[in-house]
Amino acid sequence: MKNLILIRHAKSDWSKVTIDIDRPLSDKGIRDAFKVSEFIDNILPKKFIVWSSIAKRAKDTAIIYAENLSIPLETIIFKKELYTFDVNALEKCVKKCDNKYSNLVLFGHNNAIIDFVNKFSKTQLQSIPTSSYISIQFEEDDWDLISKGILDTAIFPKQIDNERIKIK
Repeated sequence: MKNLILIRHAKSDWSKVTIDIDRPLSDKGIRDAFKVSEFIDNILPKKFIVWSSIAKRAKDTAIIYAENLSIPLETIIFKKELYTFDVNALEKCVKKCDNKYSNLVLFGHNNAIIDFVNKFSKTQLQSIPTSSYISIQFEEDDWDLISKGILDTAIFPKQIDNERIKIK
């Protein structure tokens, strides 16, 4: 069984004039990344490999998660091929994961993430907001053979806000 965790990078700051790959996180993005990473602490698998796009906003999101979840920064693998918005490129990359890893945590971009979820899970989502956490479980034991999986968990920042409001 394989488990893919897709995390869409946190909200970026469009007020900064820069090329796309260098766009930083906004203050809201930073807050949401901390909020979601704190929320998933108890549901994250015990063992996993972490990959991230090389885009600044994805890297910074991965670093926030790592710091908040005590994941050693040097274990994050930054991959140029994850700087993609295309589902086929994302699929190709995921299917190259070494089978010794059952759990892959991947920080990336839309539209690749939502298209991947809609292609590879039995659940169809209309949108995946920034900072969202999506977990898909696959029956296959070989990353290269993954097909339709089950969307196990979907956590969006606004859901956490709503849950915290209910608790009070």
